[in-house]
Amino acid sequence: MTERYSRQQLFTPIGEKGQELIRKKHVLIVGAGALGSASAEALVRAGIGKLTLIDRDYVEISNLQRQQLYTEEDAFEKLPKVIAAKQRLHKINAEVSINALVMDATSENMDILLKDIDVMIDATDNFDIRFIINDLSQKYEIPWVYGSCVGSLGMCCTILPSKTPCLNCILKGVPVPGATCDTAGIISPAVQLVSAFQVAEALKIVVEDYSAVNPKFLIFDLWNNQHFSFKVTKLKSDECPSCGLNKTYPYLSFENQTKTSTLCGRNTVQIRPSMTKNYDFNELEHQLKQHGKVERNPYLISCQLEDYRFVIFLDGRVFVHGTNNIQEAKKLYYRLLG
Repeated sequence: MTERYSRQQLFTPIGEKGQELIRKKHVLIVGAGALGSASAEALVRAGIGKLTLIDRDYVEISNLQRQQLYTEEDAFEKLPKVIAAKQRLHKINAEVSINALVMDATSENMDILLKDIDVMIDATDNFDIRFIINDLSQKYEIPWVYGSCVGSLGMCCTILPSKTPCLNCILKGVPVPGATCDTAGIISPAVQLVSAFQVAEALKIVVEDYSAVNPKFLIFDLWNNQHFSFKVTKLKSDECPSCGLNKTYPYLSFENQTKTSTLCGRNTVQIRPSMTKNYDFNELEHQLKQHGKVERNPYLISCQLEDYRFVIFLDGRVFVHGTNNIQEAKKLYYRLLG
């Protein structure tokens, strides 16, 4: 028994055998914000063999209230979250292999990453990506753990392909947006509790203790002292296009993927070009200086206008800060970048 993981190995459902399994397994976390950073730290401290992080965003000062891996320096430097996370996680446990990917999660770019993934953790902030994760899970038989939180409310559910209903069965299509971080805010204890549920479920899967996996959909409200759970087994449908008898994986279709989207709690629109662009930052910096103050690092370049701020990533994605209006953002985008 190694001293580093001795207390974890003393926990009977893990033991030495389970710890060895943890060391051999690969977890994918989609999103490196509040849930993603908490889950990543817990898994790295637990000794996971390999961790892949995907996130499209960079650290801002408003993140620090609940996104535990990041510092004021990360926000000042506008470091992409996965880069800042990797730097911090490496200091926590240098034994863990960490793959940090600054990108938007789409069916195309995630598809090529799933060859040796053992479990996926949802740490996203929108259902477009969650349903992509769900269809990829069914297509490649990879378990995943759904999680979301807003205000003091949190939800969690574990999806085991061929064994449990998928998210499409449970939610019957993309739900109508309700409260978001924009409107209801969020408190960090809700994040911590959802992450705790997600990591516990992921560890059960990683050590192959499937009998311990929670068969229920969990909902709690920490502020109002409420906790609900209900079994979802009977919701599995043979007619479901994601996991039923005639699977079509509808959310993997490029036509069903959002090309523009608003970012939770950010008054920001993301514009994703139909084709990946590889910008020359030297040329782009010269072009943008004609419009406003420019800052850059190896991963992104920003331009501050009077009422808006543009952030352009290496892959061509653009954040338009200062508006939640997609049409307005598009007009600004074409005006500045053609």
